[in-house]
Amino acid sequence: MFKALYDNIRKRINLTETEFSECTSFFKSAKIRRKQFLLREGEFCKHTCFVSKGCLRSYSTDEKGNEHVIQFAIEDWWISDLYSFLTGEPATYNIDALEDSDVLLIDKNSQENLCMEIPAFERFFRLLLQNNYIANHRRITATLSATAEKRYLSLLATYPHLVERLPQHQIASYLGITPESLSRIRKNLLRKNR
Repeated sequence: MFKALYDNIRKRINLTETEFSECTSFFKSAKIRRKQFLLREGEFCKHTCFVSKGCLRSYSTDEKGNEHVIQFAIEDWWISDLYSFLTGEPATYNIDALEDSDVLLIDKNSQENLCMEIPAFERFFRLLLQNNYIANHRRITATLSATAEKRYLSLLATYPHLVERLPQHQIASYLGITPESLSRIRKNLLRKNR
């Protein structure tokens, strides 16, 4: 499990073997079963989560009970309700497992202590935040300006392995459309590509 974390960290910062060995003590491993919650709306988000194996999702539920997927997180990705984690306010999102998952969790105090003990982690967590901001910015822009078909094609081009793993209703929720609309888009694309 820590090998995946090591590879993820090494993409962003350089660490010695000793520093990485030290950093592992700040993380807690957990297994999250399919349909099990890591966080529920209204709770306080105490951890940032690295996915070593499996698939999680972050979503909100509207007053009609419809789910709106905000993020998926598969192997080598991070997930959290960052607003709650950073501000200490109650979470606005639920996070649950779509597949049995192995994760590594780090709480806010441990993250702060890790950054003080190994200063390179300040840069690491800043880069994670920057990447999260950029991804959210692109998603908002696409939602406001791109057609549903273009959003689907973009998701397909960027994360083809993700689309293969997820049920159609989850993909539709992420795109902000109904499963029926997604089905029509897929049929139209098949017709165009014949």
